[in-house]
Amino acid sequence: MELCWSSLLVLVALSHTLGSPWHSEEPYVPDEWVLLHVVQGHIGAGNYSYLRLSHEGRIILHMQSLKGDADLYVSDKTLRPNFDNYKLQSITCGQDVVVVPGDFVRPVGIGIYGHPSYLESEFEMKVFYDQTALTEDEVEKNSYSSDETPGQSRHTQGPEEVMEEEESILWTILIGILKIVIEILF
Repeated sequence: MELCWSSLLVLVALSHTLGSPWHSEEPYVPDEWVLLHVVQGHIGAGNYSYLRLSHEGRIILHMQSLKGDADLYVSDKTLRPNFDNYKLQSITCGQDVVVVPGDFVRPVGIGIYGHPSYLESEFEMKVFYDQTALTEDEVEKNSYSSDETPGQSRHTQGPEEVMEEEESILWTILIGILKIVIEILF
């Protein structure tokens, strides 16, 4: 019986973490977009939370305010963008979407602002990579020269990048499981 509950708990956690196909607020996501990260968090009224985007290429940030109203500010000039200093923004109530062009200098600063109308805002941001938006530089970078063989990559992922990606997925799953346990207990 205990094994059954544990299995059910893990399945529910994964469905919350990875998203359910029956969830009506899910945005349409083209097949060419690759989900890189899911970031969940809380932000107090009038406060900022900052993230750093290092992925190259055209990136789509899709943030949903689950509670309250979180706004999104993005810049390639500062790692702490705000409503006075930003290049891109989305300040709607509900879904905020920002498309970060591939030519933005990395790392890109992302500021998430908790609107003062609410004591606390809760958000979930999905970070997508658009595979269809290859620039000429990226095509040239991905092509091979005469002394390379096809399929041989000039850039390999370092151990830190692999470790960060694995940690991000692990944290997302663990947070999902923790949320479910808390919901069951309370």
